[in-house]
Amino acid sequence: MGKKLIGFLLIIGLMIGTSGCTSSSDKELLTRTDIVMGTPVTISIYEGGSDDILQKSFDKISEIESLLSINKSGTELDKLNENAGIKKVKLSDTSYKIIKRAVKYSHLSDGGYDISVGPLVKLWSIGLPEAKVPTQQEIDEVIKLVDYNNIELNDSTKEVYLKKKGMILDLGSIAKGYAADEVARLLSKEGVTRAIVNLGGNIYALGSKNDNEDWNVGIQNPFSDRGDVVGTIHISNKSIVTSGIYERFIEKDGKKYHHILNPKTGYPFETEIAGVSIISKESIDCDALSTLVFTKGLDEGVKFVEKIKDIDAVFVTKDKRVYTTNGIKDNFKITNKEFTLSN
Repeated sequence: MGKKLIGFLLIIGLMIGTSGCTSSSDKELLTRTDIVMGTPVTISIYEGGSDDILQKSFDKISEIESLLSINKSGTELDKLNENAGIKKVKLSDTSYKIIKRAVKYSHLSDGGYDISVGPLVKLWSIGLPEAKVPTQQEIDEVIKLVDYNNIELNDSTKEVYLKKKGMILDLGSIAKGYAADEVARLLSKEGVTRAIVNLGGNIYALGSKNDNEDWNVGIQNPFSDRGDVVGTIHISNKSIVTSGIYERFIEKDGKKYHHILNPKTGYPFETEIAGVSIISKESIDCDALSTLVFTKGLDEGVKFVEKIKDIDAVFVTKDKRVYTTNGIKDNFKITNKEFTLSN
């Protein structure tokens, strides 16, 4: 579970930034890019914005990072992991809410999606200088610590207890989605009517591009990290998040190992999916589901998404076929001749 590739950010920036607005709107454009939550974040306000609102937006993301970062000492998540197998930890409403939502998705996935995967993530360290393909013995040792059923929640006290010492919760698959939602809510409250929040590949399109057209967003080509797209989709007041093999990986003896790890085997999931994009009104759901659905493979993934109200998906397979759920069949458009729409 981890951050989305910067190449995907470039796609969104190019497709939205260059096609976005009339010249009068462009004069109002306010945009800022910074590194927060360990990833590039760009907030572009096309109407109703101010420098103060931009600052408030980045402050909100930093506030969430101070609670949920696994890479900073002293955060609530860090304290929770440090006390695994020792004692319960009382959390803020924000941290508790996100962990509870993630546990819900763990149940729905039957453990394919599991926020207690932290020990495995740390062992592989994909995307970091110390990344390696671990031995089977190393995997067998840490996989004992991975089980969302060992996360004990207390709704009345907002306490969480990790039952085994050495457990590590990793919220990288859901925290950025929550942050994108919070920024979108803040912008709306401040009177912003049109904006794009790009939080490490978690896209939230607030309002529409103009009075007659929604935002046009590109779906990353999973086989390229250079900003190529498979196709486009129009969205308004919705989020889109993509997970796939292009994000982070290491290579050994000619074999690539991507970063979406199977909590039951300790190795990266092996499915026919190269990338999956989730579209929904809430980015927190897109974030978690983009990982969860990837783990299910194509057939089960499509069936799973079709059962959830107001959620849609675009699947790109390793043989360069594209599948969409019923809700967006008329919306998604293939723009890359290397790919075939197969449903």
